[in-house]
Amino acid sequence: METGANLGNNTRNYAGHLVFGLDIGTRSIVGTVGYKDDDRFIVVAQKVKEHETRAMLDGQIHDIEKVGNSIRKVKEYLEEQIGRKLTDVCIAAAGRVLETANSHAEVEFEEEHTVTKEDVYALNSLAIEKAYASFLERNQTGQKFYCVGNSVVNYYLNDFQISNLENHKARKIAVELIATFLPDEVVDGLNKAVELAGLHVANMTLEPIAAIQVAIPERFRLLNIALVDVGAGTSDISITKDGSIIAYGMIPIAGDSLTETIAMNCLTDFYVADQMKQDSTKGDIVTYEDIMGLKQTIATKELDAIMEPVLEDMTTRVCDKIKELNGGKSVSAVFIVGGGGKVNGYTQRVSDKLGIQAERVALRGKEVMQKIEFMDTSIEKDSLLVTPIGICLNFYEQNNNFIFVSFNGKKIKLYDNKHLKVTDAAIQANFPNDGFFPKRGKELNFTVDGIKKIVRGEVGEGAQILVNGKPANIHTRINKDDIIYVEESTAGAPAKMEISQLSESSGSLVVEINQKKVHLPKFASVNGKLESEYYHIQDGDEIEFLKYYTIEQILQFMDISEDTYNTYYVNNNKAGMNAKVYENFSVRMTKTELATTYAELFADEDDAEVVDEVDDFAGVGSNVLEEIKSDSKMNTENVENTESTSLVTEERNSNTKLDNSQGNGVEDKSAEEVPLENKRMIVMVNRKPVVLKGKPKYIFVDIFDFIDFDLSKPQGAIVTNLNGSQAQFMEELHEGDMIEVYWKAI
Repeated sequence: METGANLGNNTRNYAGHLVFGLDIGTRSIVGTVGYKDDDRFIVVAQKVKEHETRAMLDGQIHDIEKVGNSIRKVKEYLEEQIGRKLTDVCIAAAGRVLETANSHAEVEFEEEHTVTKEDVYALNSLAIEKAYASFLERNQTGQKFYCVGNSVVNYYLNDFQISNLENHKARKIAVELIATFLPDEVVDGLNKAVELAGLHVANMTLEPIAAIQVAIPERFRLLNIALVDVGAGTSDISITKDGSIIAYGMIPIAGDSLTETIAMNCLTDFYVADQMKQDSTKGDIVTYEDIMGLKQTIATKELDAIMEPVLEDMTTRVCDKIKELNGGKSVSAVFIVGGGGKVNGYTQRVSDKLGIQAERVALRGKEVMQKIEFMDTSIEKDSLLVTPIGICLNFYEQNNNFIFVSFNGKKIKLYDNKHLKVTDAAIQANFPNDGFFPKRGKELNFTVDGIKKIVRGEVGEGAQILVNGKPANIHTRINKDDIIYVEESTAGAPAKMEISQLSESSGSLVVEINQKKVHLPKFASVNGKLESEYYHIQDGDEIEFLKYYTIEQILQFMDISEDTYNTYYVNNNKAGMNAKVYENFSVRMTKTELATTYAELFADEDDAEVVDEVDDFAGVGSNVLEEIKSDSKMNTENVENTESTSLVTEERNSNTKLDNSQGNGVEDKSAEEVPLENKRMIVMVNRKPVVLKGKPKYIFVDIFDFIDFDLSKPQGAIVTNLNGSQAQFMEELHEGDMIEVYWKAI
């Protein structure tokens, strides 16, 4: 297949397929036809034609018809030279209209993750999206811009720089990227001018990229080098480092500014002044004709002095831009191409302003064209030819054009590099990058005892992608006129959590009350208000697990009326209702004529009767306490100095003192032998207390003698749980055991 030029009437034979490149500059058009032979590029024909009028300013086409006519004349000359028709052409956009944006993007994984190709694409897409957003933010002109390419500057794996992320394990990946943009009218102007000449754009690149193809070979790009292409209207700058092109830039001042200064000072027209500028580099005297038609001469030194203010301004701005693009510091070397850089003193000023050795700032021409050969030996290898030859060479790396596709019903134009994917169309259509990937529901942020906690939402569904009606993915290649439909990904359910699900809620507070160990469930204070274990945590909640109970709260939890006792002691110190009781503290309550023990609260209840739920407590937090008392799961862990896992442990031996620390000599008479008919055990059945009595001990199956549960009429599969585990019918019961018994539908 022919690459850049149609074979047409094949009157002459060449070793390779011909490529036709056009450098459409502010002052002239350079047409080049050639072919690649291994690592060499053979220039078959070349033509330079200046614009008849200033149809272009600062690299921007102002008169499309005149530029089109100039292109046609260049085309016709080259056709005559090569003996065949030219139909396709490669072009480059001028630096003035080139816009760039740098961006940084990173992705963190919940756990160590092997990086996939999809992860890298998602990361790059996120960076491009951020670059585009940044670009639009600073370019609020209302113009339509296209992302025509991007270059990865650096990848990072767990904050360490790396060349390739794929297949590495990582908790975090990141990328630094530079994206390039062109306005729609620039592309359209170039296309229309070319079409007027009877040509079709086969490939479009950017002038800095084209120039770097020739001036800085890949083996040099490890070095920190600046390339400055000094044209007529603009000075284009690109920076290489660590094997990558890390930045592009431009300043709107170049050779024409010098020419205009000469014209005003020497009273001559623009074209004569431009020739004077060129002649100033060839001898000590410059001869010219002024607007009066008089022959004049001027010393080169005098002409240099006329240009000096503009040259100073130009080189200062170039060097400032180089430092800006290079992270605020100078580069190791500067390569200069283009006619504007040939004027006396240009390279020396750049050297001085960047603080580098003079020999490290040089015009690049013949020395970078060692692998460029001209069939016309009269053509001199010159820095002016770097960009047009680079335009041709770029064709071999990237054959591209603009195409149209449909994205969710909207027609969009894409810069076609022959590697376009669904993601490229999405970016141009302003489809959000996260619209492809499953989204998590809203996360829950809160604190527990001053420590920040995050609970992530559930993961939703990925995007549904169709290309021409067939299932596709983000990597699916797209072509001209493809119809792309993307149903945006969904978000999962928001995060939710109850207090009981927090690890901090496990366990209990163990205290000694009247010489018996009691397991008290933990209280949670949420934003200063007591809440139960079933409280649904809200975003921003401040949760604190209390490490103590007050006397009042203990009474409420144990369903003991405040008038049951008249005096309270904490660690043998007299205490009030608000006294705080911490882990392993002892509490002594002075008995009154009323019920004296927890079990005695149920003394009047029938053996088989389920104890009624207690009335609401008076005071702050009573409802919460009742819920905790009736619904919470008691801690069944062994407690030091007791073999019971019950809410209230077995009574101590009769020789146990009320206060061991003080040795007051008061014996515990509660440990006296109790008649069998008076022995009682309290267990929780389906969250309600049940009093068992009449036996020295009980097994699980005994519970059916004390509850209303008809085993003779099955209503499904019976479920029996003891302290959270499946129960055995012969398993022994203990004080405070938590029991569940119910029918489960089959």
